[in-house]
Amino acid sequence: NGMIGNINSMGLALQALEASSEFYAPRKWDRAQAFRVVHNYDYQLAMAMAQVLPALVGKSYLDAGHLPCCASSGSSGSPRPSRSRGTARAPITVQFSITNTLKNYFHYSTSVCVPHNSTLLQVMEVARKEKPDIFSFKTVPTDWGPFVTSIHGLAGNKTERTYWQFFSCWSPLQEGVGTYKPKNWEHIQAIFSTY
Repeated sequence: NGMIGNINSMGLALQALEASSEFYAPRKWDRAQAFRVVHNYDYQLAMAMAQVLPALVGKSYLDAGHLPCCASSGSSGSPRPSRSRGTARAPITVQFSITNTLKNYFHYSTSVCVPHNSTLLQVMEVARKEKPDIFSFKTVPTDWGPFVTSIHGLAGNKTERTYWQFFSCWSPLQEGVGTYKPKNWEHIQAIFSTY
């Protein structure tokens, strides 16, 4: 489908492929397909945007500083898409589960109602508000958005190489909790995992 890694690592992967193409090319790669993935995604994180922009102009991150800037005064140089203000959408229901099979097994599920277009972090906050003894969690801020460090009092551990991994229909999420937007009746699973 053109995805390399996940949507937030696409920029670095594209830069690496562009920079090394004359030295290392085991097979021809479909540049257009990869760029379609990038073009069709609504990037929310500044770090991901900063990494993908140089690749879009065929440069590495280090070479991007040598690009000519052509913005005229009073204009950003690119038009902003207009967003129509339609009618409010109905709230959605998201199923959220937490599972630990590594030690002291537990599994809990809940269904929460959130506004349309809510992020997974907002879903988790509603679950915590409704059942704080079960769905408590902690995050730390990163350049890539909030990172979940613990759920239900169980924290990831670098020494034990454990963390909370998020899935939808048993497929790992390609975005973080601060940007992923679940669909109506989607089942999101947080599974305590090893790496």
